[in-house]
Amino acid sequence: MQHLQSHFEYYDQTFDKLELSSQTLDSTEFEECEFRDCQLSESAFRRCKFINCTFTRCNLSLMKVNHSRFSDVTFSECKLVGVDWTFAEWPAYRVDADMTFSKCIMNDTSFFGLTLRGLNLKECKLHDADFREGDFTDSSMTYCDFTNSVFMRTNLQNADLTESTNVSLSVLDNNVNAAKFSRYEALYLLEALGIELVD
Repeated sequence: MQHLQSHFEYYDQTFDKLELSSQTLDSTEFEECEFRDCQLSESAFRRCKFINCTFTRCNLSLMKVNHSRFSDVTFSECKLVGVDWTFAEWPAYRVDADMTFSKCIMNDTSFFGLTLRGLNLKECKLHDADFREGDFTDSSMTYCDFTNSVFMRTNLQNADLTESTNVSLSVLDNNVNAAKFSRYEALYLLEALGIELVD
């Protein structure tokens, strides 16, 4: 059974089926580590660093990320329900997201007010997610389900949302300059303008 401890550095390690639910790690650094099939729900990572790490089929729902840093981190087939990324530490000198989410469940996630340019979301479920006042310039958000997600004063300039569904936003309240939407979904963008489309 693997155990993690606070105030420790882990380098190039693989954590398989790690059980860390509802536990707290403080000031721990992970570099080039891989987490596979780990149970990390309701865990708290305080002032931790994740550099070049991958999470595969992990449950990270309700994870707390207070003052933690994420650099070049990939989440694949993970459950990340209710994660508030606004509590993480995002260096002012870096505007790129450095995070990739693939085939993840990310309902009730908050990116409120964050600058995460180049954020990569592919085939993710993002019901009731909060993107208000964030900067997601040059992001790729393809094949995602954005049911009931909120966009307001959001910068989606040059973002790619092709094949994503249930994107409900006002083109007047958000910057969608040069953004890409699938043709059918783009019709919903006209609803906020009060335009009626007839065949």
